[in-house]
Amino acid sequence: MTDVIIPTYKPDRELLDILDMLGKQTVKPEHIIIMNTEERYLADLLKNESYSPAGNVKIYNIAKEEFDHGATRAAGVMHSDADIFICMTQDAVPADEDFVKNLTAPLKDDIAVSYARQLPKAGSGIAERTAREFNYPDKSCVKGPDDVERLGIKAFFCSNVSCAYRRDIYDRLGGFIKKTIFNEDMIYACGAVKAGYSIAYAADARVYHSHDYSAGEQFRRNIDLGLSQAEHPEVFEGLSSEAEGKKLVIKTIKAMARGGEILHIPGYIWTTGCRYAGYLIGKNHKRIPMGYIKKHSSNPGYFE
Repeated sequence: MTDVIIPTYKPDRELLDILDMLGKQTVKPEHIIIMNTEERYLADLLKNESYSPAGNVKIYNIAKEEFDHGATRAAGVMHSDADIFICMTQDAVPADEDFVKNLTAPLKDDIAVSYARQLPKAGSGIAERTAREFNYPDKSCVKGPDDVERLGIKAFFCSNVSCAYRRDIYDRLGGFIKKTIFNEDMIYACGAVKAGYSIAYAADARVYHSHDYSAGEQFRRNIDLGLSQAEHPEVFEGLSSEAEGKKLVIKTIKAMARGGEILHIPGYIWTTGCRYAGYLIGKNHKRIPMGYIKKHSSNPGYFE
């Protein structure tokens, strides 16, 4: 039995597309558990779209100040008694009817977690398409304790944009961290690998998920990313993500040049600089006034 858990905040029509696709799966979820922040937004969406969720959709409303990347998902898991649960985000739409089947298939033997391939949405630019190809290639793999030295931080890489978990191992390891601004998925994955389990990347389980963030949005998101890494040295200390970032930047600039987007390269470099500046600020947040961090974070409620 498999359940799906989706945290939501100000959802749009894509959430309804997700629910429709989950209803068409060859392996259907038993329950779809929506952990909704601020009741009125989801209520307005359902009313405006004249959409009635199926009977297996369970909605739990929480206040904005209660939301946390780890704790909210952990609360969703507590509403499930399935052997496997899938964490998704409100903007990741399954690409086909075999998504659930293909994502959960690897969860056997010592594999604790399986994450899906993310495809760029229609209309995505070269930078976003290249990022998806870089992080989510078309070949599946399994990563375990023996791969940490070779892969570094990528040994723990997975994404709750679309990620399946074995409940027995999840409970054994203590579940998601209850307070974190970001990276609850990688923090859990690190604990699983260090406990001797493996992580599967299921390239045949696909979702459409991409964003064309502005430079300012990238800056704020990467403050949170850097801060989460600084707060969890047990996961990230000694495992630099910067080398992978440089590879992606070089690959993207080459792709933009080949694709006739040379004039867009300066803007991409500026956005990349904003991302890196935000990351450094987050990593060094203890040296920076908390008022500045809170003001520029994409999740200021975390600091309350």
